[in-house]
Amino acid sequence: MTHNNSSLVELATNLSHDHEWVINISRSLKETLIENNNDTIFNVPNSLRSSKPASYTPQVVSLGPYHHRRLELVEMEQHKLAAARWVQKELENKHKPISFHEFVAYVAEHDIRIRSCYHRYLDFDQEKLAWMFAIDVSFLYQYLRTCPSKRKLPSSLENMGYFMHWARKKIWHNAVLRDIIMMENQVPLFLLKEVHGFLCEEETNRDKGLASMLMTLCKHLAPIKPLNDKCSEEECFTRTHLLELLYHTVAPNWTIFPIEDNDKNQENNVKQVDEKQTCGCMGLIFQFLWFVIWAPIHFLIKISKSKIIVGLINVPVKIVAYFLKLRDKSVDVNQIVSSMSDVVEEAEKSSDHAEDNDESPLVEEIAIPSIEELSKIGVQFRPTKGGVNTVKFDKSSATFYLPVIHVTDNTDVVLRNLVAYEACIAPEGMVLARYTELMNGIIDTEEDAKILREAGVLLNHLKSDKEVTSLWNGMTTLVKVTKVPIIDKVIEDVNAYYSASWKVKVKRSMKKYVYASWPCLTFLAANILLLLSVVETVCTMYGCSKWGRAVS
Repeated sequence: MTHNNSSLVELATNLSHDHEWVINISRSLKETLIENNNDTIFNVPNSLRSSKPASYTPQVVSLGPYHHRRLELVEMEQHKLAAARWVQKELENKHKPISFHEFVAYVAEHDIRIRSCYHRYLDFDQEKLAWMFAIDVSFLYQYLRTCPSKRKLPSSLENMGYFMHWARKKIWHNAVLRDIIMMENQVPLFLLKEVHGFLCEEETNRDKGLASMLMTLCKHLAPIKPLNDKCSEEECFTRTHLLELLYHTVAPNWTIFPIEDNDKNQENNVKQVDEKQTCGCMGLIFQFLWFVIWAPIHFLIKISKSKIIVGLINVPVKIVAYFLKLRDKSVDVNQIVSSMSDVVEEAEKSSDHAEDNDESPLVEEIAIPSIEELSKIGVQFRPTKGGVNTVKFDKSSATFYLPVIHVTDNTDVVLRNLVAYEACIAPEGMVLARYTELMNGIIDTEEDAKILREAGVLLNHLKSDKEVTSLWNGMTTLVKVTKVPIIDKVIEDVNAYYSASWKVKVKRSMKKYVYASWPCLTFLAANILLLLSVVETVCTMYGCSKWGRAVS
């Protein structure tokens, strides 16, 4: 009997879900959707999430459907309900009071529009979805009102001791900031606009205050100076959510910088000709020296591989040792002889390793010298007053211009989610991803971060330069590399200037022609020592000094 009852309950549940699905589909077909599909709230690609999951997953508060009612975030629900009660109180105290249930009903009327903002199918019924967004938007709106700023708080918020107590705590404040900017934790801005419209008493310019709050928050979160910090309220609310608004305030439109293939090819040809002319004499000199050094060493290596030669060298040594009765010392001599083959193998391994080092760098890191390496050849670093579009390298003055970047506790999360959003909407031209690759390439050590900090390019609000280095070294995009002309040109110019430096040319030539032959030189020295040991033994036995005086 019990089994039959459970089966009936399960059947009724499935029928209710199916009925709800039919209702949603019929409503979708009857109503006219937005012409331009604004599904810009995506799931983070797995290739990005795997690098650092905590940077893409809310840690304190969930907003929207993707992380709704997650067990780790349940504690924050009481604060969200408190925010909803505050909104309810404000709605009831208006000149034309409305209840919170009426606000929920208004949200439910926009069910189709809300669902169209999300890339993933939302498995929620209309009523539950409306209540969820009404509470989440109330929390976000209240947080924006209480977010620390230079302006005086409204009188309606002075009695919110429970919320202000938490908002004043920097750790909690930063944790909430990181969560509300995550790509999977976004809510449609038009709902925030509607809440502000219900609560605002002003009939004219009612959206201006909310737009000001949103742009203030974007300025606070943006690690790079926004390109458009005076966004109008109309332009502000054309964005679907907060992360999209932040992205379009810091990311330039890369399509306004076309690539001129002909000019680029001509410049590359000229560079190659110049490099060949400047490196010609030096290359010939090193090649000659390399031949003089390597030819006899290569011959000795080939000979030493022969067991007959090793035996011929070993026999006279043993004979001399026997005549001098130095059997104990002969052990050391035999060790020298037996180590010759080991030296040969080491030389071969080192030669192979030197060839492997000439391979191209990993895909994750861009091929560009570090800050310290550029500084050693005289490159200076200067901060710019603009954003990513002001990245530039001036060859004439050897000056690398970079936008000022504020590194805080929120920078890692903000940049990662901006790059994730960019990967979802603009895979053909990822400006911020290319910028993070550039910074990852030029910052390798603490000294690199220190140089940028002293130059005023990097404003470090973390504990040390080591943390900055770890932040950028861990900022691998793990997405397909795209071409961005404004940054690619800088990379090419920097690499060309670095390669043309005489210090770099000498260093590379030494590495190629001298350091690579170091194991061979070690082998040659071992043979010379062995030869001198034999000569010394023979002279001790037969008296070379007497022969020398007789000859003279």
